[in-house]
Amino acid sequence: MSDFKLNFQDTKTAFADKSNAELEKKYWLFKLMNSPFLTSLGTKSTALALRLGLPIKGLVKNTIFKQFCGGETIEECQPTIEKLGSSNIGTILDYAVEGKSADEDFERAKDEIILNLKRAKNDDKIPFAVFKVTGVAPLGTLEKVSLKKKLDAKGNAKWHRTNRRVNEICEFAHSIEQPIFIDAEESWIQNAIDRLATEMMEKYNTEKPIVFNTIQLYRTDRLEFLKKAHQEAKEKGYILAVKLVRGAYLEKERERAREMNYSSPIQPSKEATDCDYNLAIEYCLENIEDIAFVAGTHNEKSVQLLVQKMDEKKISPNHPHVFFSQLYGMSDNLSYILADNNYNVSKYVPYGPVADALPYLIRRAKENTSVMGQMSRELDLIDKELKRRKLD
Repeated sequence: MSDFKLNFQDTKTAFADKSNAELEKKYWLFKLMNSPFLTSLGTKSTALALRLGLPIKGLVKNTIFKQFCGGETIEECQPTIEKLGSSNIGTILDYAVEGKSADEDFERAKDEIILNLKRAKNDDKIPFAVFKVTGVAPLGTLEKVSLKKKLDAKGNAKWHRTNRRVNEICEFAHSIEQPIFIDAEESWIQNAIDRLATEMMEKYNTEKPIVFNTIQLYRTDRLEFLKKAHQEAKEKGYILAVKLVRGAYLEKERERAREMNYSSPIQPSKEATDCDYNLAIEYCLENIEDIAFVAGTHNEKSVQLLVQKMDEKKISPNHPHVFFSQLYGMSDNLSYILADNNYNVSKYVPYGPVADALPYLIRRAKENTSVMGQMSRELDLIDKELKRRKLD
């Protein structure tokens, strides 16, 4: 393997666009989030306070919301889009409203996603749009379709409306040539999501990658799923487009498998997940002509591996079929150093009303405290940069 490496400890590049005050604020926020007890206490009391209508919206908006979200509206995200763009980092606007169940909410979410696409059109600072199928579809219907259960007339009507909304989004994305991600979700609704994503890719990826499905490699069956999806795409003559992630619902998945007494779909260890993730990266690179992929990861070893494999195979850093992606507010050392070396890189920038984005923020806080050492690594890098600046 190539011995070419990027220096992800270069904090000067990683935090070049952050002022001392911004870095210090980030340090203390991450310090709080590094404590599982404080995170749990903080997220519960914040959710309760907002439910009770207590006046804490300003506090939430100026702390955790500001760290991980671009604003409450697309317009409010503009300074973030510009700031990231000035460092050659793309923005992926993610409407972070979850847990709705009424048809009018689904229609509103679909309209918002189309607004997102319109905002992204002809703006190279926004390389992708994104949506969750649960934002435009009822959970119960997705679960029944995933289990191949027969739908009654009411269920059929709901599934038909889901198909229409997803198609409207993807058809519009195709009409303006704007790539869009369909996010992965829980395993018990994923079959329906995969079905929708595959149908959309077959329809709209004949000439270039427009619709991207998301593959969570913390599932034991997903590497095989990737290979089968690739074979199907080749047979049917469309480009397979995928976002590769490790996965975001680990505890929820294991808990449900225990409660319902079925074999957990999740890998037995982090090492097994890492192994499949890296094999998936290598598989996509080997088939770079007919697979477009995004490595959505905060794992430095996986990023370094992909960089080295690209160098070894003489694949240019800005090849249109290879993108890196991280979450806004996290792993700036990866994003900024990749961008500084001309790799295609983008940040997920969630937005939405503070109260509606809270489920997303709570999940993010819990994930970050449960990902081994993630917060400590972030803190070490910020601490290193603050010390470097004091010495300069």
